[in-house]
Amino acid sequence: MSTTSFKDKTVIITGASAGVGAACARLFARHGAKLVLVARGEKALNNFADTLRGQTKVMTVAMDVANETACIKLIEAAASKFGAIHVLINNAGLHHRGDFVSQTPENMAQMVDVNLRAPLFLTGLALPHIKKSGGGAVVMVGSLAGRAPLQGASTYASTKAGIRAFAYSLADELMDTGIHVGVVSPGPIDTAFIMDSIDEVEDIVYSQRMSSAEEVASAVLAIAEGEQVEISLPASAGWLTTLGYLLPGLRRRLRPALYAKGRKNKDKYRNRTKTH
Repeated sequence: MSTTSFKDKTVIITGASAGVGAACARLFARHGAKLVLVARGEKALNNFADTLRGQTKVMTVAMDVANETACIKLIEAAASKFGAIHVLINNAGLHHRGDFVSQTPENMAQMVDVNLRAPLFLTGLALPHIKKSGGGAVVMVGSLAGRAPLQGASTYASTKAGIRAFAYSLADELMDTGIHVGVVSPGPIDTAFIMDSIDEVEDIVYSQRMSSAEEVASAVLAIAEGEQVEISLPASAGWLTTLGYLLPGLRRRLRPALYAKGRKNKDKYRNRTKTH
């Protein structure tokens, strides 16, 4: 796909009312795509969609991606309204923070359902439509937590590791079909997802450079264009997580320094929030 190939293509984006999902919607709208925006909060979703209606055609669906029936209806409605589906961006995510022993079984199940089960289910529903349309893309929004173990986020990291493995496996299965599959693995993103609960987020998360939602959206677009299977943000953190995964002893030795760096950065972000 070229950078202009999304004109009049139908793009489904989950978790689309704010943050990375909203940034993706704005970017694909600039490229002429027709949008199907999905989020749980109907009011916020419709308010955001209204900002894009002057640029392109927009359909909104307020739903929980963990609901199978809602997912089936979503794909059917998108195909019916726009006649085809070309791109699916699995962006919706959920993180109940804290050590594993502090999590309830319900919290763990919700993270698995939203972060892993829903993307697999939606992808399975969307692929026949994408194939019928002549090609397109499926993009997962993962996390650096899916590339290396992250204490304080055991279940979340597991779901993101699973979605990353799914992306690589499916990319191989669909090679040479004209359907691009990949995953964007960002570290901390300057959105409400982590900034609104800064005190609950593990200090080590803030040891990496914070990406903007727009940077992540640009990476999503690049994956959809078939440039590569995975993009890590920042790139240096991608290398670091690879080392941490391959050399667990090194990861454990580096952990105190990374936690100290993250605590310092956290204080800076808190102060920034107070001055705004």
